[in-house]
Amino acid sequence: MSTAPISASKPDPAVIFDLMNAYQRSAAMKAAIELDLFSAISPGNRTAKEIAASIGATERGVRILCDYLVINNLLLKERDRYSLGINAATFLDRNSPACFASAIKFLQDPRLAARFDNLAQTIRAGLPDEGTVSHENPLWVEFARNMAPMIFPSAMDVAEMLAGDAPLRVLDIAAGHGLFGISIARRNPQAKITALDWPSVLTVARENAQKFGVADRHSTIEGDAFEVEFGGPYDVILVTNFFHHFDRASCERLMRKILNALAPGGRCVTLDFVPNEDRISPPAPASFAMNMLGGTPLGDAYTFAEYDSMFRNAGFGSSTKQDLPRGPQSVIVTQRA
Repeated sequence: MSTAPISASKPDPAVIFDLMNAYQRSAAMKAAIELDLFSAISPGNRTAKEIAASIGATERGVRILCDYLVINNLLLKERDRYSLGINAATFLDRNSPACFASAIKFLQDPRLAARFDNLAQTIRAGLPDEGTVSHENPLWVEFARNMAPMIFPSAMDVAEMLAGDAPLRVLDIAAGHGLFGISIARRNPQAKITALDWPSVLTVARENAQKFGVADRHSTIEGDAFEVEFGGPYDVILVTNFFHHFDRASCERLMRKILNALAPGGRCVTLDFVPNEDRISPPAPASFAMNMLGGTPLGDAYTFAEYDSMFRNAGFGSSTKQDLPRGPQSVIVTQRA
């Protein structure tokens, strides 16, 4: 009797070595952004000597960093001259309108990163505190200020799906920067937006509403989404990047509250990382569960089937899922039954 091999590929120690050293990729990215290296290359500094002079750094350090970024597909190299790869040119050069380099200030915030220092203990016993979902956690001010450029394309895509041109009452739960509701208001002059979040975070949302010219149709509710009164009724309630912080029972409790605040025919619109049923694909949504393991006591990346089940348990009707064209997230639209 023969036994089939577990894998057709040969063992590769480089895979293990790469994972053990993965922190260096994050460190290199952070250093390059802090040095404004990508923006320095953009106008024509090409050699390590030219780049180093432009950013006030050592030639040796710049050469090693640039070579490392070439290896990691952010820069291109021809002989001793460097240039921006397409992703660096689009997303990391501050001269690009699509630049979201500021996101690193939140994603590599030491308060977030430190939660993964003792991941084995977290896996054994869970987090010893509330993590990122603690009341009025100042991290969310950093999120609102620094993640907005990264989120903006998704906010425009969601607005295109929902805005229409008829009067629309929108509640934006855990609004953060406020861009999802604000983008709807920009597309639909009859839309009125109510943003809900902690008081300090709503300061950023109000600034953005003023910046984009919709402050006269933008109001706020301060506090915890599980505790404050929503008012309403609303035609659309946005829940963007929020459910994943909580367990299923808490999600269903909030969903029931949302249901009661919707007008007849109203919709709950969820934006989130939604993995396939196998929980290992696509890579970005499936990997997001690790963020929740390190940052929250009970959060997770939920599949569409799990979302559909939770919404039905809360009294909603059917749900549909649509993947966003620009980014790894999905939009789930759930109708009031």
